[in-house]
Amino acid sequence: MQNILSGIRVLDCSIAMAGPFAAQRMGDMGADVIKVEPVTGEWQRHAPAGGATGNEVCVSFLSLNRNKRSLAIDLKSPEGKALLLEMVKDADVFLQNYRPGVAERLGVDYATLSAINPRLIYVSMSGYGEDGPYRFFPGQDLLLQGMSGAMLSAGVEGAPPSAAGQYLVDAITAYSAFEGALAALFHRERTGEGQLVQVNMLDAITTIQMQELSVFTVGNKPQTRSAEPHAHSYIRAPYGVFATADGYITLAMAPYAKLAELFDDPFFAELDDGRDGWTMRDAIFARIKGHLPSRTSADWLAAMRERDIWAGPVYGYADLVADPQIAHNGTFVEYDHRTEGRVKVPGFPIRFSKTPSKIERGAPLVGEHSREVLREAGVDAARIDALIAAGVVKQHA
Repeated sequence: MQNILSGIRVLDCSIAMAGPFAAQRMGDMGADVIKVEPVTGEWQRHAPAGGATGNEVCVSFLSLNRNKRSLAIDLKSPEGKALLLEMVKDADVFLQNYRPGVAERLGVDYATLSAINPRLIYVSMSGYGEDGPYRFFPGQDLLLQGMSGAMLSAGVEGAPPSAAGQYLVDAITAYSAFEGALAALFHRERTGEGQLVQVNMLDAITTIQMQELSVFTVGNKPQTRSAEPHAHSYIRAPYGVFATADGYITLAMAPYAKLAELFDDPFFAELDDGRDGWTMRDAIFARIKGHLPSRTSADWLAAMRERDIWAGPVYGYADLVADPQIAHNGTFVEYDHRTEGRVKVPGFPIRFSKTPSKIERGAPLVGEHSREVLREAGVDAARIDALIAAGVVKQHA
């Protein structure tokens, strides 16, 4: 028996977690997933979570790349690029999570590849969106958790925000990309045409909070928590949420040489990134914790971004809804509901170039469409009337 995606070929040019995880899901369902990676190996091969290096394949890579075949080529060479373009002719899905502009620079952008293969489903994944004010910010899981607003939905009022115990944003983004690829493949089965599918981490983590954010934006209920702090045991310090003079920021895996410069603190200059990030985790956290209350979050974030240190704000929902990248992306949508009036809710994390999502109707009232659905199913009007009269079917007035 063939698997559901047997006969589908996927070119997986992604790195880290979200892209490879999405491609792995397709491989699990029978797709022929070809892992296109540099001749030195994909980044995740050399960045073992928890220090679990394995024998030849580290656990991080092992966990995200089953059901794939590896093709190691140099895409920066003319020959390597030509090989990939040849493979595109027979591919069904092309998946990448390059930083904005890299695909164009490599000559593997959607316009180029779709001209070679109009049936191609091109899945492009990014941190914050393909364009907009944050397009070049690092799309790292913890930073997006902080921006999502979700950290302030749990815990004790006044206590530091806490991160999830999973790589939550990466996983949700992976599933969004997987869902988008399948939907686009279904559309192609109907029409024969491929298309561009765009997914970004910010929209993915925002829209999955459909219920919570709707309670905030529609129900006008504020985030109110009722009456400590390395964010993940498998990632080296610093990795967590830190208090500043006026709030909190997230800080992820900063090189110690850059922290020494940032804080003018020789303590960090003596540390080894690969060794001390595990053995001195508490001391490193405490040292950073002591520095950050001296300046505001905005000041620290500006200084850290100047040094390419991975850091980001910790938002509540009010901050998230007002964020300029959220506005640019059109992450929230508004529509008129029959009984609730004008509502504003998280929209669509997956963008289809030829079959865009839209709101056809708001959440239905109970039994609102009973009659039309049964009529479409071939039930005659007299029988529908009888079923409604008997209480077997409800038709909203």
